[in-house]
Amino acid sequence: MARVSATLPDIEIPADLRPSDGRFGSGPSLVRQEAIDALAAAAPTFMGTSHRQATVQFVVGALRNGLAEMFALPDGYEIVLGNGGTTVFWDAALFGLIERRSLHLSFGEFSSKFAAGAGAAPFLDDPVVISSDPGTHPDVVVDPSVALYALTHNETSTGVMAPLVRPEGVAAAEGLVAVDATSAAGGLRFDPSQVDVYYFAPQKALASDGGLWIAAVSPAAVERIERIAASERWVPTSIDLKVALDNSRKDQTYNTPALATVFLAAQQVDWVNQNGGLEWAASRCDRSADTIYGWAERSEVATPFVADPAIRSRTVATIDLDSSVDALTVSGVLRRNGIVDTESYRKLGRNQLRIALFPAIEPSDVEALCACIDHVVERLA
Repeated sequence: MARVSATLPDIEIPADLRPSDGRFGSGPSLVRQEAIDALAAAAPTFMGTSHRQATVQFVVGALRNGLAEMFALPDGYEIVLGNGGTTVFWDAALFGLIERRSLHLSFGEFSSKFAAGAGAAPFLDDPVVISSDPGTHPDVVVDPSVALYALTHNETSTGVMAPLVRPEGVAAAEGLVAVDATSAAGGLRFDPSQVDVYYFAPQKALASDGGLWIAAVSPAAVERIERIAASERWVPTSIDLKVALDNSRKDQTYNTPALATVFLAAQQVDWVNQNGGLEWAASRCDRSADTIYGWAERSEVATPFVADPAIRSRTVATIDLDSSVDALTVSGVLRRNGIVDTESYRKLGRNQLRIALFPAIEPSDVEALCACIDHVVERLA
């Protein structure tokens, strides 16, 4: 349990105001109890078993097939997975997707990290980096020297949602579109034909745990992976995308995955598909987003950080508080009352709340959270 300062004001939120589940973290995120119960029931024959045997391969296959269904992937697209999360996938992409030069849209902490990695790789040309201030996003500028365009669907640190459109006039064979979708996948709509690599980790909108990366890859991306693998470039086996591709086609990972992570992700994808697919999940996020942003716009002490409503994230809301209200105190009081992980992203350095709106979070709980914040702010005044 996180430690809370003893100097916090002693404010108790009435039980009838509180959400049914107080977890609003942007990652790790809320995991549905039904998925945990299903894991416990399956544990005797699933946990502690070989990841190369049918018991686990069946779940990996269910996850891959379920994601293909949820995303409505075009013919020829494949789901590839490997160990390590999105940060490891960035390293894999440096070796296995970028032939010489990449272009990066940088508008927050996470989009900037992939760009920094490309700039540090000694075997690649310096990347093109197009930046904009936090709370906004830049636009792609076509560059003929670029073979990979690195976009971000949802910047988790700032709560900015960016459109995904293939650069005009650029065929996939000339420039792949690779999208970091870690806090978007399973909660935001997108057209998969506009991207070649849609990669993410499952500890956010997929309501699972960390330690795994997953990517939906196009035929053009597969061709790029195979071409680089056949070249003279040395690639560490653990982040070799060709190795990951070959193993994924067998419904397994190269080395042992966290079995619980795979299982919980498969449970979440199945839950979404049974209820109507990505449109249903995105609609839940829309309801939560409309609630939190509407509340902030009506509030005398809160304001949506992202000024343009069209690019306000539907999965991660960032809300500035007036200087008369200390956001850390508000988050601390909420935490003491069982409502957790509403703190802002540490490096953004704003007097801000950051609230996850992922599909597993009940929209009614977001409404209850708004009432709880009002209750705390009134008593702080």
